[in-house]
Amino acid sequence: MTNENAKMEWCSQKESPDFKIEDNFLRQKELESIQEVLLGNSFSWFFNYKLNETFKLKEYPFQLSHTFYENGAPSSQVVQPLVPILEILRSLSIYRIRANLLTKTSNHIENPFHVDMPGLSEEKQKQWTTSIFYVNTNDGYTLFEDGTKVESVANRMLTFPTNMKHTGTSCTNSQTRIVINFNYYTL
Repeated sequence: MTNENAKMEWCSQKESPDFKIEDNFLRQKELESIQEVLLGNSFSWFFNYKLNETFKLKEYPFQLSHTFYENGAPSSQVVQPLVPILEILRSLSIYRIRANLLTKTSNHIENPFHVDMPGLSEEKQKQWTTSIFYVNTNDGYTLFEDGTKVESVANRMLTFPTNMKHTGTSCTNSQTRIVINFNYYTL
């Protein structure tokens, strides 16, 4: 059985014209491998006060991040746990892969709407894809400009064109909200 056929057996999908949500994206063992690495005490998280090159974080003073790929090149020695995701995404080119960690707040804090590749023209952004993989379940969410909210559910993958403005939030019911953002080109 191919990886794609196996994936369909254990993946429920929700789609709209603008984005796709895939629950149970990875096998449980693959999810646990990613969680062990990102939640482990030897994984390096880096202080970051910007959402991307353009947007500074609004009310939330910082996030922790770990960049696996930047400008198409590996920038971390920890890439192996992401291989199952990369095999499913079938990207032709990777611009960036970055994990983001926000800590618990007393109220949800929404950051500014943004695109993940602001240096590209709107037309070029339409050609690229953004996927957000949710590492843990919490009450944080991804929000789109039209008001659509996608809840943070462990092992969920949200995929949409890179030109869609979105934002993430903090969470109030877990110590952390952890996602991995993939920005890539595919056919």
